Amino acid sequence: MGLHEATLSHNPVTSRSQVQVVLASPWHFRKQGVYQLRVRPKGSTVASCTVSLRTTDRPTAMTTSKQLQTSLRAFHLDNPDSTWPELRDHLRSIAEDLLATPTEWELLDVMGLTYSDLNDDLGRIASTAALTVPQTKGVIMARQIMQAAERRLGGDPRQLVKLIDKIDRESDRDSLKASPVSLSVSPPQAPPQALPPVRFESLAESYRNEHRANTKPSSFTEISYCHGTLSEALGDLDMRTHTRAHLIALRETLSETRRPISVNNLLTKLSTVLSWAVSNDLIPKAYTQNLKYKKGAESTRKAFTQEQIATLMAHVNNLPADSWKRWALSLGVITGARLNEYAQLTKEDIRKEGDVWVLDINDNNGKELKTAQSKRLVPLTDGAYGFDLGAFLRFVENSEGDTVLGVNYRLAGRGLNFALRDILSNDDPDLTLHSLRHSITSLLQAEGVPVAYVQAILGQSSGTLAFDTYGSGVPVDRLAVILKEKLPVYALTGPADEPR
Repeated sequence: MGLHEATLSHNPVTSRSQVQVVLASPWHFRKQGVYQLRVRPKGSTVASCTVSLRTTDRPTAMTTSKQLQTSLRAFHLDNPDSTWPELRDHLRSIAEDLLATPTEWELLDVMGLTYSDLNDDLGRIASTAALTVPQTKGVIMARQIMQAAERRLGGDPRQLVKLIDKIDRESDRDSLKASPVSLSVSPPQAPPQALPPVRFESLAESYRNEHRANTKPSSFTEISYCHGTLSEALGDLDMRTHTRAHLIALRETLSETRRPISVNNLLTKLSTVLSWAVSNDLIPKAYTQNLKYKKGAESTRKAFTQEQIATLMAHVNNLPADSWKRWALSLGVITGARLNEYAQLTKEDIRKEGDVWVLDINDNNGKELKTAQSKRLVPLTDGAYGFDLGAFLRFVENSEGDTVLGVNYRLAGRGLNFALRDILSNDDPDLTLHSLRHSITSLLQAEGVPVAYVQAILGQSSGTLAFDTYGSGVPVDRLAVILKEKLPVYALTGPADEPR
């Protein structure tokens, strides 16, 4: 957050002349231990703007306060008495200057960071400040201008031009309303000032900005994708005036191309954002209670049969020894690990624990896991379904990328799911790569393996995912014995051999 000092004189946002509003000294105070900033025009005892600094640390609060004051002054948001036409005209001048002011090539990255920082500051103001209606409209428009400014640095000035045209059209409408033809003796009444619409897209963006620091990158990406889907479906709907009927219609639209369980996932994301918006007084009410589907929302994922697993491994074991697909599918079958777990494995993660070769599934060096319980050691069973441990270790030793498989997680998932369909001639949408995890669970359950062992092998946070009871971990050498006893073991000369 904050402005890069080297760009202040170069920046058309911060270098514009500003309306002279004499402010009283900013007042810093704490509310429930959190520092707050309040600014007000000198002499005024009513008009003020208060922003949460969201920290209990005084030095951090003072630094943040200075940055926010700069942003407030730059957009005239420090004066609660400013009217919307005044703020709008100033914002138009900023947008026009952003087009007219050249940027040196070597400063493109710096200016991009500056505009991004200003946008973040405005997001904090939007989510925590006590604002007048004109100030609220000003924050919304200012954020749109900063986003358009970043796009302009990337070679696309169209959004800035559209915003200038939008402001001009609004100004023209206001001019017509201000001078109506009237035969009445009474002076014309000024029309009430309408609040700008609050779209889901802007609410979701503010929510993500506030929660980014506490969200894992992979989760943040998934949340952003869901928010984009919801924003597209909701369009220009004003969430301040939305009704239950609007959200039911949204649910029906989403369900046209999605299963109930996927729709419910999106509705959960919707409910989270709208509840946050209500808590922050951005919208008056959220009609999301009991919106999710109950019937048909159960997971439809199922396990492959052991015959299908045998067919799969018969094909896989005949793939080239340097094929990443061979080892990715093999690991899925014999360990039940999740794709993101074995896609992140490095050479150091394939090691010996005592006398047992294992996958060391961990979150070292930025790797991401689903839960804390996902960290575990999973034995590699030589000969399981014809798995050739020696060939796999040679593949690991010869790998040259950052990871053993050397493939992107998402691209790997797509490629492996296509491979499964081709190998098994399978068109069942409920049988996917993740079904390999269900397959080993079903096998171990059928073989009477205690829940604690299953939980330790699969890295589940609760044994209820397997046997509806809780389980705890066990030593890796005991897991190795269990897997060797329960997984079908074939001679390494070929998968068609009889189990030995």
